[in-house]
Amino acid sequence: MFPVHLFVTGGTLDKDYDPISGELTFPASCIPSLLEEARCGLALTVEVLFEKDSLQMTEEDRRKINLACEVCPENHIVITHGTDTMVETAKALQHNSKLSDKTIVLTGAMRPYRLSQSDASFNMGSALMAAQIAGSGVFIAMNGRLFRADQVKKNLSAGIFETL
Repeated sequence: MFPVHLFVTGGTLDKDYDPISGELTFPASCIPSLLEEARCGLALTVEVLFEKDSLQMTEEDRRKINLACEVCPENHIVITHGTDTMVETAKALQHNSKLSDKTIVLTGAMRPYRLSQSDASFNMGSALMAAQIAGSGVFIAMNGRLFRADQVKKNLSAGIFETL
């Protein structure tokens, strides 16, 4: 079993509904609860880099993710990320030659973990499994599928990820 490093960057997966403001917000990360509920038995390190909606993510944020992956001692990495710009971040990681020996899997959710009928747990489980069995490279795990970073797009009208 490979040790896996899980970087949290926010996205819909980690949001919650604020009944006073009526908005989706970022309270404390749900990842510990999600992993406990799933009875995750991996050698896993969880590190929160930041909590942002991916539409608010900047190039500086992507540099921070890249650097975190570079200095991470584990070679198997999962990153939670908002789905709107997940492909952009995956491609930025894919172009970093310092990461060529690592397996990096980005995942997220279309509905927050804390809301009913969320895809968060399913996607997280898929990503954690993929990080252990996929070869080196940068991938996106969504909708029960694993995509290479440069061979995927988000289909906005269907609400799924698909091969280019």
